[in-house]
Amino acid sequence: MHEALERIAHRAKLDPACRFGALAHHLTEDFLRDTWQRLNRKGAPGVDMATVKEYASNLDDNLKRLVEGMRRRYYRAPHVRRVYIPKAGNPSKLRPLGIPTVEDRLLQSAVSCILSAIYEADFLDCSYGFRPDRTAHQALAALRNEVMTGRAQWIYEADIRGFFDHLDHDWLMRMLELRIGDPWILQLIRKWLSAGVLDHGQVTTPEEGTPQGGPISPVLANVYLHYGLDLWFEKVVRPRCEGKATLIRFADDFVALFENESDARRFAKALPKRLLKFNLTLAEEKTNLLPFGWRYWRRGQRHPHHFDFLGFRHHLGTDRKDRMAVVRVPSPKSVQKFLTGIKEWLGRHRHDRPRDQQAALTQKLRGFYQYFGIWHASRKLSVVRLEVLKMWKQALERRSQRTPETWAQWTAYTWFSLPRPQLLHMAV
Repeated sequence: MHEALERIAHRAKLDPACRFGALAHHLTEDFLRDTWQRLNRKGAPGVDMATVKEYASNLDDNLKRLVEGMRRRYYRAPHVRRVYIPKAGNPSKLRPLGIPTVEDRLLQSAVSCILSAIYEADFLDCSYGFRPDRTAHQALAALRNEVMTGRAQWIYEADIRGFFDHLDHDWLMRMLELRIGDPWILQLIRKWLSAGVLDHGQVTTPEEGTPQGGPISPVLANVYLHYGLDLWFEKVVRPRCEGKATLIRFADDFVALFENESDARRFAKALPKRLLKFNLTLAEEKTNLLPFGWRYWRRGQRHPHHFDFLGFRHHLGTDRKDRMAVVRVPSPKSVQKFLTGIKEWLGRHRHDRPRDQQAALTQKLRGFYQYFGIWHASRKLSVVRLEVLKMWKQALERRSQRTPETWAQWTAYTWFSLPRPQLLHMAV
């Protein structure tokens, strides 16, 4: 961590009520250069179509000009370029992303680092998304442990409808002002929130939401849900529960676990009202309250209820010693998203050399294993591997009529092979 960030984090931890009035002076050329070294270099260009390579070719002058622009307070947030990507599990629907310019992405990253240094002292343990040293697998392990210890008996799975599109600007600024007193930092954030969006040649000015794709968006989302959900659950919901209650949140994806059904139902009734206060609503078709614990487990049988969280489908099952186990496998949505991506890639690279295709498909499968390689998932991962092999075989057969006819003939080729599943997260 940068020395300036360490001082900010230390003070934030010592004084939870401290309001930081001088932060912009940390945005020096050295600080921005350090941020540049950690910046994602693979990002697409923004509205100016300037690439990372072009910006880096004259980095010193660009940083000097950027710092001077902030010092004189004439920095203007450029428009955000709108792009659309297929939604996970439903390629027919598109998810909008906002692509800032390279320079804007750099400045957002720098401010995001400052905000994270402050709010890491405030964020609760229930929050796992987009935080240093916190991962989705830790959230999955926490969920499993809550169920396996026998206290959690009811699960409330929730989905906020279009969270990033409906985040209220005024509420967010009020939340930030509790800790941030530097007017220029607040002004920068307001500029980014209200920056014009260039979509098919038309520029619109958003009145709510924060563009997905900007480096500042994850920390702003965490701040919003910290005050809107986490603190409310910790200070209001839990003290009023008769049994144990636990919240596990990764960005805007969260589940609540309850020991008593009455507590769970009161929470399910109160949550929509709480979210509505902050201009948020639940997607009813993706929100559900279901029994999930040892009271409802039957030896040797799969529990009839299941829920999806962080790409996994969870249900109660039985382990090798005939004991209750939380079984997690890649959700159908996650598998469909991955296989759709493979199919599209093969369509674009159907004429590549087979060994080059093998190298790329191997890398993609290993990335899939890297996330989904946990207990109970090996059989599903094997099915995914087999599906990839079948799609690869079909793509090769379309290239020529002179291809092997049987599966045994294909597998005889040394290059026609892909890595088998690996369990990489044994403690999750």
